[in-house]
Amino acid sequence: MSKSLFFILPLIFFSCKKKVEKIKPSLESITESIYASGTVKSKDQYQVFSSVNGIVENVFVQEGDTVKKGTTLLSISNETQKLNRENAQLSAAFSDFNVNKGKLNEAAQLVTLSKSKMKNDSLLFARQKALWAQNIGTQVEVEQRGLAFENSKSSYLSSIVRYNDLKRQLNFNSSQSKKNLLISDKLEGDYSVKSEIDGIVYSLNKSKGEIVNSQTAIAVIGDSKNFILEMQVDEYDILKIKKGLRVLVTLDSYKGQVFEALVSKINPMMNERSKTFLVEAEFTEPPAVLYPNTTFEANIVLQSKKNALLIPREYLSEDSIVTKSNGDKVVIKTGMKDFKKIEIISGISASDELIKPVQ
Repeated sequence: MSKSLFFILPLIFFSCKKKVEKIKPSLESITESIYASGTVKSKDQYQVFSSVNGIVENVFVQEGDTVKKGTTLLSISNETQKLNRENAQLSAAFSDFNVNKGKLNEAAQLVTLSKSKMKNDSLLFARQKALWAQNIGTQVEVEQRGLAFENSKSSYLSSIVRYNDLKRQLNFNSSQSKKNLLISDKLEGDYSVKSEIDGIVYSLNKSKGEIVNSQTAIAVIGDSKNFILEMQVDEYDILKIKKGLRVLVTLDSYKGQVFEALVSKINPMMNERSKTFLVEAEFTEPPAVLYPNTTFEANIVLQSKKNALLIPREYLSEDSIVTKSNGDKVVIKTGMKDFKKIEIISGISASDELIKPVQ
């Protein structure tokens, strides 16, 4: 007998002995979910930037410090701005309306005098016209009195215009100088970088003497107690995600523990590079200690069902066909599925025995 025959016979023997894998559908609970990964962010977490350029004069906080809204984090050298503010303060004091009220009172007195003179000239003009009607006096005197009245009337009207112009000018100068002082105060305030929220200083990137600019973050501040789970969800799954869905979260820093969260926000703009959407969730019961930028894995629970008729997913071929133990192929209707099993809606029963399709 040839050597090749000795090799063929064992192969035939072992092929005959190979068992066909069989199962029956089982009634179990199933949960359909979408996998997502992401990072933990502190609620209201933000990067602190300076709106001005300069050199750090003093640093008032350290990493890990708890701060209140308005707490000064650091100050930037601003000698020039201090001088500008002093100039604005001097200008505001010089142009203050109340300080210059004497000029307005003087103009008002001039209006009063002009009015009195106009009234007097008006009476004299009327009297001269009455005398002339009685053939007393001359026409020239009447004309002179009329001209004097017109001149005093013009002076009175001019004094009113000058008074109003002066009042408007004083109001403008006073308001403008005060606005300039407010602007100067604001600019000076920009040299003191303050916290925008109550929270904790997670990161501080600058020290005394270093240069800061508006392009580089100075610090990272966020809520010390409340955290947001930022997840990246594939565009094929995003339509299934709704607010309020349960999220089962596992963290590398808490091995073997599962935490629950709820979907709180769905960002409607897709990331063109990763083809994913940003979905946020919030813990229902957060871990005792948590830090920003911690990574996690999550399953967003779409739906759950008890006593569902299930089979392993590998027993399904062409997405809708199973093979019975007698070799019959049956088209079935499927329902929920997870990464191991799939629900059978119709087509077979719990008593049917199935064989695993040949791969």
